[in-house]
Amino acid sequence: MNTVPKRPVTAVILVAAGSGQRLGYGMPKAAVPLGGEPILMHALRGIVAAGIASQVCIALPAGDEELRRLCEDFRVELVDGGPLLTMVDGGASRADSVRSALAAVEDGTEAVLVHDAARALTPEQVFHRVAQALAAGADAVIPVIPVVDTVKTVAATEGPATDIAPELVTGTAPRGELRAVQTPQGFRLSVLRQAHQAASGFDERQASAVTDDAMLVELLGVPVHAVRGASQSLKITTPLDLIIAEGLLEGPLGARWVEG
Repeated sequence: MNTVPKRPVTAVILVAAGSGQRLGYGMPKAAVPLGGEPILMHALRGIVAAGIASQVCIALPAGDEELRRLCEDFRVELVDGGPLLTMVDGGASRADSVRSALAAVEDGTEAVLVHDAARALTPEQVFHRVAQALAAGADAVIPVIPVVDTVKTVAATEGPATDIAPELVTGTAPRGELRAVQTPQGFRLSVLRQAHQAASGFDERQASAVTDDAMLVELLGVPVHAVRGASQSLKITTPLDLIIAEGLLEGPLGARWVEG
């Protein structure tokens, strides 16, 4: 008889310290309105609705009292239940923000999911798929979707060729092997802490080459498993992304986007 593996005690780190400059609102990205509410609130409600977290640790822009107040108000909503809400000051980089949040994770936590507030519409099912993979024994797991575009590698052109175009194609990646990576990314807490400890000694070039937590874990030689993500887990970075997210919330097809 098959038994469902017991889920480890899990915290979710919500990275919400981004400046949001490319959105052009003149405010932190987490505070930008989406469907009448700040992006941060959509992300928080999605995490709580998934029901997998004993703690949500939110990395906010340092000194941002408005976003802290929003989190405090949301904590009041959870007075009858829900995860512990912890707020920390984020750092200058995403990795710094994650490290700050890791330091605030409660004792007894076994696993952690790192999620971007900018992926505010991630369906609950994606959280569950990541959590189930951790429960089944993965040390690291990420949600992914197939890449539908052809992807080329390029190099800067040199000499007379610069008059033609700034870059030259050097190869075509095999699309069938490519995946676009999303969040939440899940890890054994001890593994992620080890990865960030190792990265704390990186120089500027090494640090800038790391684009997500899974990459840090890969550098330790730890296998990273992949589960199915969701199209609606788009990362809200540009004004066009915000328009698409508004459409997912309000458009006539909105109800079809909840399946994950």
